[in-house]
Amino acid sequence: MSEKIEKTLKAGEILKKVKKELPSIVKPGKKLLEIAEYVENRIVELGGKPAFPCNISINSDAAHFTPKKGDERVLQEDSVVKVDIGAHVDGYVADTAVTFDLSGENQKLVEAAEKALENAISTVKSGIDVSKVGKVIEETIKSFGFRPVYNLTGHGLDRWIAHTKPTIYNYEAGKGIKIEEGMIIAIEPFVTNGLGKVVDRSEVEIFSLNPELAWSEKSFRVVRMKQAREILKEALQYRTLPFAKRWLSKAPEVIISKLIRDGYLRAYPVLTEVKNGLVSQVEHTLIVEKDSVIVVT
Repeated sequence: MSEKIEKTLKAGEILKKVKKELPSIVKPGKKLLEIAEYVENRIVELGGKPAFPCNISINSDAAHFTPKKGDERVLQEDSVVKVDIGAHVDGYVADTAVTFDLSGENQKLVEAAEKALENAISTVKSGIDVSKVGKVIEETIKSFGFRPVYNLTGHGLDRWIAHTKPTIYNYEAGKGIKIEEGMIIAIEPFVTNGLGKVVDRSEVEIFSLNPELAWSEKSFRVVRMKQAREILKEALQYRTLPFAKRWLSKAPEVIISKLIRDGYLRAYPVLTEVKNGLVSQVEHTLIVEKDSVIVVT
């Protein structure tokens, strides 16, 4: 077994254990920060590291929400909660997500995502076009009376990279890349009772070092502001994987904004459904084999 497969499977086992524990903490009245810190700390306790900050996207928010330092917000009883978590072992990433319907009134929305993922996984094998996978996802979601979120996708995973090729649309997008044996991919249907599109909103707590730059402490010498250099040096431990602002010792907003403008950092704004529709999401990481897949998470 290759190092890539072995360590991806180990990251997946960590996430399986964490997912089993989520129902005991994702409850009305629970602080979002407590949930996120529990997940991230538990991943470390189990022998991995977070591949990105714990995402806790609620109701019409679909992705990229993580609580800020000192956040006092809590889950409400009517929440549809997407918990998207990732772990890595020596940079080899596994990624998974689950939705909790705390009110019990939106189970059909959750079931649509779960069935779409199940049907998609059953179609994946070496040589299949990603468009066929997207078609299955879209048809399944529509059979429940909902829409896929058309501008959110599944993706490939690689060492120190949480999103890479192939892009796996949640609809039939025309002929695309073929999925090949040995690829590690994450399929993640997003389902909504809204219009089916997400847009940025102003809240941003997740960032990454720009992967297009060659990163080392030497490269920070061109950054004139001491505080900016300190932020970049601290962020270097995450390579090009996303990190939360609350993970940094100090992160003044004005300095973070300048690093984004200057191209050193990338920002990941919270993505929300354009018509405030509710959104559900589920996700598994898969290792592609010749005629089937290994479900990692």
